[in-house]
Amino acid sequence: MPSFQHLLLKQFLTAAAAPLARRKPSVGAMRLAMEAGSLFQFMPWKVNLESFKLDNRLEAEWLRPRAAHPTRVLLYLHGGGYVLGSLNTHRSLVGSLAQRTGLNVLTINYRKAPDHPFPAALDDARRAYRWLLRHGHQPHEIVVAGDSAGGGLALALLLALRDADETLPAAGIGLSPWTDLNLPITALRRVAREEGLLLEALQMRTWGPLYAHKTPITHPLLSPAQADLHGLPPLLIQISTAEVLYDDVVKFTRKARAAGVSVTLQPFEGLVHWWHLFWRVVPEARQALDQVAAFLTEMWARPAAKPAHLLLGERRLPLRRRAA
Repeated sequence: MPSFQHLLLKQFLTAAAAPLARRKPSVGAMRLAMEAGSLFQFMPWKVNLESFKLDNRLEAEWLRPRAAHPTRVLLYLHGGGYVLGSLNTHRSLVGSLAQRTGLNVLTINYRKAPDHPFPAALDDARRAYRWLLRHGHQPHEIVVAGDSAGGGLALALLLALRDADETLPAAGIGLSPWTDLNLPITALRRVAREEGLLLEALQMRTWGPLYAHKTPITHPLLSPAQADLHGLPPLLIQISTAEVLYDDVVKFTRKARAAGVSVTLQPFEGLVHWWHLFWRVVPEARQALDQVAAFLTEMWARPAAKPAHLLLGERRLPLRRRAA
């Protein structure tokens, strides 16, 4: 059962969503509201912030906890339906992840729709990954993560790298990832009815087409659930049973496992979308972030193995008999 703190959060969000549903604010107004809300999200202690321009064009930040691992890094892609969100709105969450995982985290302010539709966000994510490689980070010591649309973008990045025969990172992490842009209206109504949250107020169903623009929303790099999922690295996916994204995430997980991908699915009962953002007040959010850290610790503790997509290209040599 969700915590008392989560129930209070849910009541607050429900009350805030009702007037938004009536007014149907513009993307610009919603961006401004999110930026204003980020003023009250503070960085955790003992995490240093370094802002810079990646390739002299892309706003980026390093969040560096004290005593971070010297070589392993996390590339984080924030959520916001491909139209909202920024470094500001997710800095507290990313800082908490950096602190709990003990990793230096690179996060980028990728370009947003409708001004910059697909594949702008994906191109920026790929630019950040390649930048890490050029600066000496090894693929097996990089993890790609994201929440909501950022989680879907992280999965799309893995698919794009695989299809281009580029070396994949060690793992991918999706916090309530948006795996299929074709959100059924029945799912929206179910969540609105059962949870009292008017998700139509956030216009989620209109954001996918804004990002897709002239590309069909079933394109696998827009909707990873529609892709061939073979050859991906280990995945960790967290999702709440109350989210509109839940059914699609479960389908994606089954499809990935059927393709031979190692997927750790961690469902949470009855929580609102983006509960991770409220880690300071919601215990389930802190639990989820701790589970991310545990997943990475366990993953890197395993003996190193060569990725399957590399093994496929190797020429198998016959075994030699030992001399008598």
